[in-house]
Amino acid sequence: MPSLYSAIALGSNLGDSLTILQGAIAALTQPPHITVTTCSSIYTTAPVGPPQPDYYNACALLKTNLAPEALLRTLLQVEMTFGRVRRERWGPRLLDLDLLLFGNVVMTTPTLQLPHPRMHERPFVLVPLAEIAAHWVDPISGKAIAQLAAGVSHEGVKRLATAPPLLHHNGK
Repeated sequence: MPSLYSAIALGSNLGDSLTILQGAIAALTQPPHITVTTCSSIYTTAPVGPPQPDYYNACALLKTNLAPEALLRTLLQVEMTFGRVRRERWGPRLLDLDLLLFGNVVMTTPTLQLPHPRMHERPFVLVPLAEIAAHWVDPISGKAIAQLAAGVSHEGVKRLATAPPLLHHNGK
């Protein structure tokens, strides 16, 4: 498979979330078929779902020649490495990694839907994604990420200026 760019979302609201997000990016630089090319700033965001602490969110762009489901499996393995346990939908978590976009691929399988089905309604995804991929066109709506981000309320999404960069170098 030729190398394609993909976009992922990272989130954490349990434990030392800044360290967890940095560690997740570091873990994603290890597999030979993945290159982390850029990361957004880190944002604090109000949670969706049951009462819980605020989230730390970011997005990253990856270049990979893995198939979408193989990349998803890698993301799930990284989550497990950081102790992710799935207890309740939209509940608190140490680490959440979502595959948002994979080139211009549109697909639905029992385990994966691309583009991410709720990406277009989530400011905690669209704001950091627009920072690093403003011109990427969502293959379903035909709108650029910046347009999608402009169409949602940014209330409760705050850039964390004091956070260290998630990526200290440009990929591998």
